Amino acid sequence: MPEPEPKSQALLFTAFEPSGDDHASSVIAELRRRHPDLPIFAWGGPKMERAGATIQERTGDDAVMGLPGFAKVLEHLRINARIDAFFAANKIAIHIPVDSPSANMSICAIAKKHGAKVVHLVAPQIWAWGRWRIHKLRRLTDLVLCILPFEEEFFRRRYVPARFIGHFLFDDPLDEAALDRRASTFGDGEPRIAMMPGSRPDELRRHFPILLDAFRALSARYPAAKGVVAATNDRVAGDLRNAAASRGGWPDNLRIVVQDTDAVIRWCQIALVKSGTVTLQVAKQLRPMVVFYRKANAFLFLLVRLILSTKLFSLPNVLARKRIIPEFIPHFGGEGPLVMEAERLIESPTMSDQQRRDLAAVTAPFSGHDASILAADAIEEMLGLRQPPHSDSGTRELPTAVRKPAIPDALDLPHAGAVVPQQLDPGI
Repeated sequence: MPEPEPKSQALLFTAFEPSGDDHASSVIAELRRRHPDLPIFAWGGPKMERAGATIQERTGDDAVMGLPGFAKVLEHLRINARIDAFFAANKIAIHIPVDSPSANMSICAIAKKHGAKVVHLVAPQIWAWGRWRIHKLRRLTDLVLCILPFEEEFFRRRYVPARFIGHFLFDDPLDEAALDRRASTFGDGEPRIAMMPGSRPDELRRHFPILLDAFRALSARYPAAKGVVAATNDRVAGDLRNAAASRGGWPDNLRIVVQDTDAVIRWCQIALVKSGTVTLQVAKQLRPMVVFYRKANAFLFLLVRLILSTKLFSLPNVLARKRIIPEFIPHFGGEGPLVMEAERLIESPTMSDQQRRDLAAVTAPFSGHDASILAADAIEEMLGLRQPPHSDSGTRELPTAVRKPAIPDALDLPHAGAVVPQQLDPGI
């Protein structure tokens, strides 16, 4: 009788955004630490490669936010065909799609066709929009690893195995002494204003002019004000300076700091922030903020509203289930509303202190979770390398008590927090 073929333990990660490269790289590094010889392949970015994945194709360098053009759709169809061929030629045990559901869901179907299990790293935001997508997710996943606290219950109530692992931003404690040393070089003054315009060229074009005008208005109101713009790389820093040159020049009391967002947050007294994951980064250090996201097309946003399930947009407000920070999303005007809310926070220590307390409350559930470690644990369990915990909510049968939600579907997301669909808006 022939010997049975050994069970494959090869993994395939697919990530199509820089944030996906970040998240996946930390999980890959943890898996590689535990299993130096584990085959890990990826369609992904440079951080995943440095973490120990064998990159099949580089992705994420030209990530598109918003509706993809025809050329981008064709590109993904070709990628899918190559991934299909890769599955046919290799015994992949688990496919780990990382965020980017519009790009990854069709790859999940390919993985299932070839007999691989699927573990989603970062949950699709079905709770925020397009709830009909839950049926496809239920067919195409074996486990969803959630990075927001309420997501596990949301998915489990809809018969989708899910597990809250924490958020990657909270995995590592801040080295406050080191941050203080770096922040001390940014300059003195009051108020100290941080600005975070995003990183993609279209984001910078839409957000930085408003931030620059807001900073000039606040500088006129507070002559001792100092500002720092957090730039994700040197290319972004150059784009910001070029944008300022065409709008009256770079203010003397404003500087750019590259690739040190945590130190910029540590330094500031208030932050003006483009909506997105960076709002959680600001919340982690309990800094008061005003959040906005500028949309160029009001008509498109009105169409998007038809499929949104909730009403608030910025992540701190989503997690709080109420408005705890000022948000202007979408924002179609100028700097006026941002300046007004910033002045209120600057002038009112009571308001600033309340926002800090609220931010402490919404970030508390992340404490005690290490997303990288818990994600690696889950993947090990799926590979049969680790015994799942008896009480694992991601694998055990749903209890009878939650099989039929007792409250209306439109309300069973904790309160009315939301984000715009990622395929249409990068505000989360």
